[in-house]
Amino acid sequence: MAKKGKKYAEALSKIDKIKKYPLPEAVDLVKSISFEKFDATVELAFNLNLDPRKAEQNLRGALVLPHGTGKDKTVLVFAKGEKAKEAQEAGADFVGDDDMIEKIKGGWFDFDVVIATPDMMSSLGKIGRLLGPKGLMPNPKTGTVTMDIAKTVTESKGGKITYRVDKFGNIQVVVGKVSFDSAKLVDNITLVIDTINRIRPATVKGVYIKNLAISSSMGPGVKVEQLKK
Repeated sequence: MAKKGKKYAEALSKIDKIKKYPLPEAVDLVKSISFEKFDATVELAFNLNLDPRKAEQNLRGALVLPHGTGKDKTVLVFAKGEKAKEAQEAGADFVGDDDMIEKIKGGWFDFDVVIATPDMMSSLGKIGRLLGPKGLMPNPKTGTVTMDIAKTVTESKGGKITYRVDKFGNIQVVVGKVSFDSAKLVDNITLVIDTINRIRPATVKGVYIKNLAISSSMGPGVKVEQLKK
Protein backbone atom coordinates (compact mmCIF):
# COMPACT_ATOMS: atom_id res chain seq x y z
CA MET A 1 0.00 0.00 0.00
CA ALA A 2 2.86 2.37 0.80
CA LYS A 3 4.26 1.88 -2.69
CA LYS A 4 0.90 2.75 -4.26
CA GLY A 5 0.64 5.80 -1.99
CA LYS A 6 4.04 7.04 -3.14
CA LYS A 7 3.08 6.70 -6.81
CA TYR A 8 -0.20 8.49 -6.20
CA ALA A 9 1.61 11.33 -4.42
CA GLU A 10 4.08 11.58 -7.29
CA ALA A 11 1.24 11.78 -9.81
CA LEU A 12 -0.55 14.35 -7.66
CA SER A 13 2.57 16.52 -7.52
CA LYS A 14 2.41 16.96 -11.31
CA ILE A 15 -1.07 18.50 -11.14
CA ASP A 16 -1.86 22.12 -10.38
CA LYS A 17 -4.80 21.48 -8.03
CA ILE A 18 -6.18 24.99 -8.54
CA LYS A 19 -5.95 25.10 -12.32
CA LYS A 20 -8.73 24.00 -14.65
CA TYR A 21 -7.02 22.53 -17.69
CA PRO A 22 -8.24 22.77 -21.30
CA LEU A 23 -9.67 19.35 -22.19
CA PRO A 24 -6.87 18.19 -24.57
CA GLU A 25 -4.25 19.21 -21.99
CA ALA A 26 -6.15 17.47 -19.19
CA VAL A 27 -6.36 14.25 -21.22
CA ASP A 28 -2.62 14.28 -21.98
CA LEU A 29 -1.86 14.91 -18.31
CA VAL A 30 -4.05 12.02 -17.11
CA LYS A 31 -2.37 9.70 -19.61
CA SER A 32 1.12 10.83 -18.59
CA ILE A 33 0.60 10.44 -14.82
CA SER A 34 -1.22 7.09 -14.96
CA PHE A 35 0.86 4.73 -12.81
CA GLU A 36 -1.28 1.58 -13.00
CA LYS A 37 0.44 -1.52 -14.38
CA PHE A 38 -2.69 -2.34 -16.41
CA ASP A 39 -4.51 -0.42 -19.13
CA ALA A 40 -6.40 1.85 -16.76
CA THR A 41 -9.93 3.06 -17.34
CA VAL A 42 -10.41 6.80 -17.82
CA GLU A 43 -13.37 8.27 -15.96
CA LEU A 44 -15.17 11.59 -16.25
CA ALA A 45 -16.82 13.04 -13.13
CA PHE A 46 -19.36 15.86 -12.91
CA ASN A 47 -20.52 17.72 -9.83
CA LEU A 48 -23.80 19.32 -10.84
CA ASN A 49 -26.02 21.94 -9.27
CA LEU A 50 -28.96 19.55 -9.00
CA ASP A 51 -31.47 18.38 -6.42
CA PRO A 52 -32.11 14.73 -7.45
CA ARG A 53 -35.14 14.66 -5.12
CA LYS A 54 -36.91 16.71 -7.78
CA ALA A 55 -38.09 14.38 -10.56
CA GLU A 56 -37.03 16.69 -13.41
CA GLN A 57 -33.51 16.99 -11.93
CA ASN A 58 -33.00 13.25 -11.36
CA LEU A 59 -30.99 12.82 -14.55
CA ARG A 60 -30.62 9.36 -16.01
CA GLY A 61 -29.96 8.07 -19.49
CA ALA A 62 -27.56 6.46 -21.94
CA LEU A 63 -25.38 7.38 -24.89
CA VAL A 64 -23.01 5.68 -27.32
CA LEU A 65 -19.38 6.82 -27.24
CA PRO A 66 -17.96 7.32 -30.75
CA HIS A 67 -14.80 5.35 -29.94
CA GLY A 68 -16.22 2.90 -27.41
CA THR A 69 -15.13 2.27 -23.84
CA GLY A 70 -12.27 -0.13 -24.52
CA LYS A 71 -14.15 -2.93 -22.82
CA ASP A 72 -16.24 -5.61 -24.48
CA LYS A 73 -19.18 -5.90 -22.10
CA THR A 74 -20.90 -9.19 -21.31
CA VAL A 75 -24.57 -8.86 -22.22
CA LEU A 76 -27.51 -10.82 -20.83
CA VAL A 77 -30.84 -10.61 -22.65
CA PHE A 78 -34.22 -11.65 -21.28
CA ALA A 79 -36.42 -12.47 -24.27
CA LYS A 80 -38.48 -15.24 -25.83
CA GLY A 81 -39.11 -16.58 -29.32
CA GLU A 82 -37.96 -14.44 -32.25
CA LYS A 83 -36.55 -11.73 -29.96
CA ALA A 84 -34.38 -14.33 -28.21
CA LYS A 85 -33.09 -15.48 -31.60
CA GLU A 86 -32.47 -11.84 -32.58
CA ALA A 87 -30.42 -11.35 -29.40
CA GLN A 88 -28.28 -14.41 -30.13
CA GLU A 89 -27.63 -13.33 -33.71
CA ALA A 90 -26.63 -9.85 -32.51
CA GLY A 91 -23.95 -11.34 -30.26
CA ALA A 92 -25.56 -11.41 -26.81
CA ASP A 93 -23.48 -13.55 -24.44
CA PHE A 94 -26.46 -15.02 -22.59
CA VAL A 95 -30.11 -15.24 -23.65
CA GLY A 96 -32.97 -16.73 -21.70
CA ASP A 97 -36.00 -16.14 -19.49
CA ASP A 98 -36.99 -18.14 -16.39
CA ASP A 99 -33.81 -20.21 -16.56
CA MET A 100 -31.66 -17.09 -16.23
CA ILE A 101 -33.84 -15.75 -13.42
CA GLU A 102 -33.18 -18.95 -11.45
CA LYS A 103 -29.43 -18.69 -12.09
CA ILE A 104 -29.39 -15.12 -10.75
CA LYS A 105 -31.39 -16.19 -7.69
CA GLY A 106 -28.60 -18.67 -7.12
CA GLY A 107 -25.96 -15.94 -7.08
CA TRP A 108 -24.83 -15.80 -10.73
CA PHE A 109 -23.76 -12.34 -11.91
CA ASP A 110 -21.26 -12.94 -14.72
CA PHE A 111 -22.57 -10.12 -16.91
CA ASP A 112 -22.24 -6.34 -17.23
CA VAL A 113 -25.48 -5.33 -18.95
CA VAL A 114 -29.04 -6.67 -18.78
CA ILE A 115 -31.49 -6.02 -21.62
CA ALA A 116 -35.12 -7.14 -21.65
CA THR A 117 -38.16 -7.03 -23.88
CA PRO A 118 -41.12 -5.28 -22.21
CA ASP A 119 -43.07 -8.53 -21.76
CA MET A 120 -40.26 -9.91 -19.55
CA MET A 121 -40.32 -7.10 -17.00
CA SER A 122 -43.04 -8.61 -14.81
CA SER A 123 -40.92 -11.75 -14.43
CA LEU A 124 -37.80 -9.69 -13.69
CA GLY A 125 -39.64 -8.13 -10.75
CA LYS A 126 -38.79 -11.34 -8.89
CA ILE A 127 -35.09 -10.44 -8.95
CA GLY A 128 -35.38 -6.66 -8.86
CA ARG A 129 -33.91 -6.54 -5.36
CA LEU A 130 -30.86 -8.46 -6.67
CA LEU A 131 -30.33 -6.51 -9.90
CA GLY A 132 -31.34 -3.05 -8.66
CA PRO A 133 -28.55 -2.40 -6.12
CA LYS A 134 -25.97 -3.43 -8.73
CA GLY A 135 -27.38 -1.01 -11.31
CA LEU A 136 -28.33 -3.92 -13.57
CA MET A 137 -32.13 -3.69 -13.63
CA PRO A 138 -33.34 -2.93 -17.18
CA ASN A 139 -34.94 0.50 -17.49
CA PRO A 140 -36.67 2.29 -20.40
CA LYS A 141 -34.74 5.50 -19.59
CA THR A 142 -31.44 3.83 -20.38
CA GLY A 143 -32.84 1.98 -23.40
CA THR A 144 -32.44 -1.46 -21.84
CA VAL A 145 -36.16 -2.26 -21.95
CA THR A 146 -36.76 -2.42 -25.67
CA MET A 147 -38.09 -4.32 -28.67
CA ASP A 148 -35.08 -3.19 -30.72
CA ILE A 149 -32.95 -5.99 -29.34
CA ALA A 150 -30.33 -6.29 -32.08
CA LYS A 151 -29.38 -2.60 -32.05
CA THR A 152 -29.31 -2.44 -28.25
CA VAL A 153 -27.10 -5.54 -27.95
CA THR A 154 -24.68 -4.18 -30.56
CA GLU A 155 -24.46 -0.79 -28.84
CA SER A 156 -24.09 -2.33 -25.37
CA LYS A 157 -21.21 -4.53 -26.48
CA GLY A 158 -19.55 -1.51 -28.04
CA GLY A 159 -19.59 2.01 -26.71
CA LYS A 160 -22.87 2.42 -24.91
CA ILE A 161 -22.66 3.84 -21.41
CA THR A 162 -25.34 4.77 -18.90
CA TYR A 163 -25.31 7.69 -16.51
CA ARG A 164 -27.27 8.54 -13.39
CA VAL A 165 -26.98 11.40 -10.94
CA ASP A 166 -26.42 10.37 -7.32
CA LYS A 167 -27.99 12.02 -4.28
CA PHE A 168 -25.11 14.52 -4.08
CA GLY A 169 -25.50 15.73 -7.67
CA ASN A 170 -22.57 13.72 -9.06
CA ILE A 171 -22.38 11.79 -12.31
CA GLN A 172 -19.41 9.54 -13.06
CA VAL A 173 -18.92 7.65 -16.32
CA VAL A 174 -16.28 5.61 -18.14
CA VAL A 175 -14.95 7.37 -21.25
CA GLY A 176 -12.22 5.00 -22.45
CA LYS A 177 -8.78 3.62 -21.60
CA VAL A 178 -5.41 5.26 -20.94
CA SER A 179 -4.11 3.48 -24.07
CA PHE A 180 -6.60 5.36 -26.27
CA ASP A 181 -5.26 8.03 -28.59
CA SER A 182 -5.75 11.42 -26.91
CA ALA A 183 -7.98 12.67 -29.74
CA LYS A 184 -10.34 9.71 -29.27
CA LEU A 185 -10.61 10.37 -25.54
CA VAL A 186 -11.33 14.03 -26.28
CA ASP A 187 -14.08 13.00 -28.73
CA ASN A 188 -15.68 10.66 -26.18
CA ILE A 189 -15.49 13.19 -23.35
CA THR A 190 -16.82 16.02 -25.52
CA LEU A 191 -19.89 13.97 -26.42
CA VAL A 192 -20.63 13.24 -22.75
CA ILE A 193 -20.21 16.89 -21.75
CA ASP A 194 -22.42 18.03 -24.62
CA THR A 195 -25.07 15.48 -23.61
CA ILE A 196 -25.10 16.56 -19.97
CA ASN A 197 -25.33 20.22 -21.03
CA ARG A 198 -28.15 19.42 -23.46
CA ILE A 199 -30.30 17.77 -20.80
CA ARG A 200 -29.89 20.60 -18.29
CA PRO A 201 -33.21 20.87 -16.45
CA ALA A 202 -35.03 24.18 -17.04
CA THR A 203 -35.51 24.53 -13.29
CA VAL A 204 -31.77 24.80 -12.60
CA LYS A 205 -30.71 28.39 -11.97
CA GLY A 206 -27.17 29.76 -12.02
CA VAL A 207 -24.13 27.53 -12.46
CA TYR A 208 -25.07 24.06 -13.71
CA ILE A 209 -21.74 22.19 -13.89
CA LYS A 210 -19.96 23.14 -10.67
CA ASN A 211 -16.95 20.92 -11.23
CA LEU A 212 -15.64 18.65 -13.96
CA ALA A 213 -12.66 16.30 -13.70
CA ILE A 214 -11.06 13.30 -15.39
CA SER A 215 -8.88 10.60 -13.88
CA SER A 216 -7.49 7.14 -14.49
CA SER A 217 -8.68 4.16 -12.42
CA MET A 218 -6.51 4.80 -9.37
CA GLY A 219 -5.04 8.17 -10.22
CA PRO A 220 -5.84 11.68 -8.98
CA GLY A 221 -8.45 13.83 -10.68
CA VAL A 222 -7.53 16.60 -13.11
CA LYS A 223 -9.96 19.51 -13.24
CA VAL A 224 -11.24 20.38 -16.70
CA GLU A 225 -11.98 23.85 -18.03
CA GLN A 226 -15.49 24.13 -19.36
CA LEU A 227 -16.03 25.31 -22.88
CA LYS A 228 -17.83 28.62 -23.19
CA LYS A 229 -21.11 28.17 -24.99
